[in-house]
Amino acid sequence: MTGREDQKENDLFFTCSLIDYIARKTKNKRADIVNMLGKPLISKIYDLADVYHSDNIDRVSDDFIEEAGITNGSFDNISAAKYSIPSHWDIGKVYKRLILGIARERGMNIVDALFAAYNSFVSDLIDDYNSSFYYDAPQNILNAFLYEEVE
Repeated sequence: MTGREDQKENDLFFTCSLIDYIARKTKNKRADIVNMLGKPLISKIYDLADVYHSDNIDRVSDDFIEEAGITNGSFDNISAAKYSIPSHWDIGKVYKRLILGIARERGMNIVDALFAAYNSFVSDLIDDYNSSFYYDAPQNILNAFLYEEVE
């Protein structure tokens, strides 16, 4: 381990933050971005995150938008937000924790856990910046995923 957290956890954090950045830039739901990128590109981002992290996120996002053929959508949770808007880094951290929990609890690899997280009802709750769900305790977010209900 170098620094405060495991390198692969930091790579996952960057991967999730980039997904959020692309989603905001193209006005798509996060699940749609994950599915348009697909497992090969998500795996590439995750595997090379330490390299991409040192580059300009606008350029990196543009490269993946082009490579995956991502088109602009109409989902805009940023302008719909009535309150303070979390950054793409903030949301990346929420998803990182959720994905690590899913991988641990379900015995899945990180990429499969990532797809499970983003394609669950929990992703819609995280994307609603008018609710308090995205800043709920990480264990509560994981429990919502695992038990398919919000307490």
